[in-house]
Amino acid sequence: MNSKSFDYLTHVEEILERVKNTQWESMDACAGKMAEAIAGGHSVFAFGASHAGILAQELFYRTGGLAVLNAILPSEFMLNTRPVTQTSTMEKLDGYPTAILKHTPIHEGDVLLLHSVSGRNTAAIEMAIEARKMGVSTIAITNMEYTSQVSSRHKSGKKLYEVCDIVIDNCGDFEDSSMLLPGMNQKIGPTSSAVGCTIVNMIVIRTVEHLQEMGIEPPIFHSANVDGGEEFNNVLFEKYKDQIHYM
Repeated sequence: MNSKSFDYLTHVEEILERVKNTQWESMDACAGKMAEAIAGGHSVFAFGASHAGILAQELFYRTGGLAVLNAILPSEFMLNTRPVTQTSTMEKLDGYPTAILKHTPIHEGDVLLLHSVSGRNTAAIEMAIEARKMGVSTIAITNMEYTSQVSSRHKSGKKLYEVCDIVIDNCGDFEDSSMLLPGMNQKIGPTSSAVGCTIVNMIVIRTVEHLQEMGIEPPIFHSANVDGGEEFNNVLFEKYKDQIHYM
């Protein structure tokens, strides 16, 4: 069968190979920061607006995931908002990210992972700036090919990669979509979710390795759908209640 679908699969594989070859140092640094925070009794948070928020949801409260990973999911940024175009408006709103942080139990010593493909909107940029002022370590996952070709929408004139401690490039294409079919002038097949989910799960695995090297048993969820899973997870909820903020 001759289909662009197979070209898309090959393209995603090529991007993942670039990520492996060029981004591992930054991913390992991110994992090190996360392990250090967890070992010190701190928390890890993740944020993204609209589709970027998929990575935050990928990370928290799931089997095989770190119990102390907390997703920041303001309803105004989520895709079940109606009209959904409101999410694009909210991403550009000055001051709102600061208000979100004010009502989030994030403190000095914590880690904040921010995902923004274009890296240009106020939401993630302002949140990163304000979090750093609080002594929070900030990590950006962004698309450097994309963000290098757009202007910032934040009043500082800076983009996300310029205001974070660690930057991870998802190695995607400009505008994120990747396949151009004959007769079309708009590409299809965005890659940021497929690649981004791979990146964050690699980071989780590396974080667990760091924790093991420290002699710390990693707080990893079992599936609630296996016998004994809920009971095991309830022990984690109690043990790490000061680092878990979604219960």
